[in-house]
Amino acid sequence: MSDVCYTFEAAVEMAVKMEDEGFRHYLDAMRVVKNKGAREILRDAALDELNHKHELEKALVDGQMEGGEGLSKPVPTMNLGYVLAKQELRQDSDARQALAYAIHLEKGAIDFYKRMATGCAGAPMAKLFEQLLADESRHLQSLEDMYEDHFMTEN
Repeated sequence: MSDVCYTFEAAVEMAVKMEDEGFRHYLDAMRVVKNKGAREILRDAALDELNHKHELEKALVDGQMEGGEGLSKPVPTMNLGYVLAKQELRQDSDARQALAYAIHLEKGAIDFYKRMATGCAGAPMAKLFEQLLADESRHLQSLEDMYEDHFMTEN
């Protein structure tokens, strides 16, 4: 996939599918987890995915992606996805486990958009994928900050 670039419509359709899959993962996890704090984290992440999907679908209708030109650079993250174990959530999963789950899902989205931006380097679609990559990196940073604030030992 990294050596291929797509038309605007195909690129946005792939991104819509990626966001929908993320939403479905969060929704499925919400149906399993009973912990109120964990459900709230998953709910917020699911709504964020729906928002991304809506913006992408709007871009399909408009024929272009609006805004975000000044925010097209990914932000640095702590890469907690490499440290935290990737686990499926269970009924007794807590907020810490829900955050780790969300961090892994966002890392997957970042990897996807990074591959797509690289595959489209120099083409108009690269800008779209760079914008989506930057947005996902900000979301990942937010989740990692929340994890650090609540669960890292020095805090």
